[in-house]
Amino acid sequence: MGLARSTPRQLKLLPSESDLEEAYRRQGVRFIAGVDEVGRGPLAGPVVAAAVILASDSVFPRLTDSKQLTPARREFFDRQVRDQALAFAIQEVGVLEIESLGILSASLKAMALAVQSLVLKPELVLIDGPWGLQIQVQQQPIIKGDQRCLSIAAASVLAKVYRDRQMQAIHELYPHYNFASHKGYGTREHLEAIRRWGPCPVHRRTFRGVREWCR
Repeated sequence: MGLARSTPRQLKLLPSESDLEEAYRRQGVRFIAGVDEVGRGPLAGPVVAAAVILASDSVFPRLTDSKQLTPARREFFDRQVRDQALAFAIQEVGVLEIESLGILSASLKAMALAVQSLVLKPELVLIDGPWGLQIQVQQQPIIKGDQRCLSIAAASVLAKVYRDRQMQAIHELYPHYNFASHKGYGTREHLEAIRRWGPCPVHRRTFRGVREWCR
């Protein structure tokens, strides 16, 4: 999957603006989708992406990058965003595609699928990170977008909560890896479990820390 480079037509990004979404709305954009992914780093499980379109008057005090929130706050904001968003969509790319495509391309695919699954078509997509997506919509990648754009922060929360629940379900199938605790990341406990038990079907066999134990 190739990497797309896309700049929104007739839209001017102002990096100094404290509220990037409001800056775009002043340029006449109504429906802005924020998109983010979680799960690039783990040794197991899917990569998950969410896309969210918020109303222009949405207010979520202290909502930011999901990694900076406690689990309880993520659950709280997950409910708030689902209740108040104009539209949202969540998509995942599984282990086999991660191994086939590579984790970057798999992450970009998950984000593109999330955008394409929105029931309300966005006029502009704001993407967390430096890469564009293979979508037929005006788009703008934004470094640290989950800290600068409310819709991207909302997307990061939906994706994180969804993936954590997925890993809890996987834990029920393979409890000796304790996925419920580390969510598939390469903790000392997880690496020791892989060494002891070998990889299970949800492990990413091309990743260091797993591939050494594949037979």
